[in-house]
Amino acid sequence: METTFKIWDPVKGIKLGPVMLHFYSLMFILAFGIGYFIMGRIYKIDGVDEKYLEPIFTWTLIGTILGARLGHVIFYQPELFKEDFLSVFLPISTKGGLHFTGFSGLASHGATIALIFTTLYYSYKIIKKNPFWVYDRIGIVVALGGAFVRMGNFFNSEIIGKPVDPSSPFAILFPQQSSEYGITVPRYPTQLFEAFGYFCLFVLLWILYRKTDKKYQQGWLFGLFFIVLWAVRFFVEFLKEPQGDEFIQFAGLNTGQVLSIPFMLAGFVIMAYSKNNRLPKEEIV
Repeated sequence: METTFKIWDPVKGIKLGPVMLHFYSLMFILAFGIGYFIMGRIYKIDGVDEKYLEPIFTWTLIGTILGARLGHVIFYQPELFKEDFLSVFLPISTKGGLHFTGFSGLASHGATIALIFTTLYYSYKIIKKNPFWVYDRIGIVVALGGAFVRMGNFFNSEIIGKPVDPSSPFAILFPQQSSEYGITVPRYPTQLFEAFGYFCLFVLLWILYRKTDKKYQQGWLFGLFFIVLWAVRFFVEFLKEPQGDEFIQFAGLNTGQVLSIPFMLAGFVIMAYSKNNRLPKEEIV
């Protein structure tokens, strides 16, 4: 049988003198940098004072990093609370001596939960708008950010897929993962599948925001964001290797899938709620 798989074994980053800029970190920088620019554009379109831009950036950054890290530990590596407590909150490990690890082990479900609360604070205490007004707009940016994060996972050869027939057009060899998964075999590039899905969601939300009146139906765009984003995650999980210990399993579904279901259901509820939650006419730009 002819083998057509590709080999993915990139360098880890860009050497800047004595410092190595890892591609995963670069994708995070791009996610927040481009996200900041897009939110600035959105606020300008909606006639919002740009003084509110920096606070949402700050709270989004805090919610994303802290929530994603805690989510990963709680759902996939709870043993770290006992075995290496400092590594839960700091980019270090104390196992086998103190050493720098960088920020790794991040869970999108945890980031989402934390962002819901940090955005609530921002909505009520800072910009003083209906939280769903903010959620509708931040969802556009988060969808694009999710695509960049999954690209970072691809550069790191992590969150890889299950083995696939070498003749498949999707087959990719990840040599860097041989120590974790044993003998290296071609696998699905599930990081790219998710990245593509999230980018398409970003494009869809942006078009709906710019070309329709759905942005005035507070919560509608956010509900759609929840449904599509977590549906992408849910279905791609069928092709993924398990991530750490499976904290929650149900009816053959893994932790990522079980956690995605409530978010999808919440999306439908939010869209239904949005029908009676239109932006007041005096606030429409």
